[in-house]
Amino acid sequence: MKTIILVRHGKSSWKYDVGDRQRPLKTRGLNDIKLVAKEYIKFGELPEKIFSSPAKRAYQTCKIFIKTCELDQKEVTIIEELYDFNGRNVINFIKSLEDTINSIMIFGHNHAFTSISNIFGDRFIENLPTSGLVKINFEIDNWKSLEKGKTELIIVPKDLR
Repeated sequence: MKTIILVRHGKSSWKYDVGDRQRPLKTRGLNDIKLVAKEYIKFGELPEKIFSSPAKRAYQTCKIFIKTCELDQKEVTIIEELYDFNGRNVINFIKSLEDTINSIMIFGHNHAFTSISNIFGDRFIENLPTSGLVKINFEIDNWKSLEKGKTELIIVPKDLR
């Protein structure tokens, strides 16, 4: 079995004159990802590998999530291809993973994560909101065989406030 946990970055700030990759999180984004991480901890399943988009808002989200879940010992790998908005690069990255890895968590962007959730999960999501988390399980032995799986968990901040 393989598991993918997708976490969309927190709400970002537009008040700074910086490029898209450098946009930081807003205070709401910081608070929302802590709520989602605390809720996720209740399910007790931590990923083997954690990957993040290089965008500041995604990596900040990742660091906050890891700290909140007390996963400081986990190594995060920043992957250029995860700075993706349509999902093709994320899917290609997932399909290229080593089969010895069974569970991953990816911090990234929309519309990629909404699309991937709908392509591979069995529950329709109109839009994965900022700080939203989706966990999908797959009855496969290798990542290249990625096919329709079962959406096990959806956590969105507005349900936790």
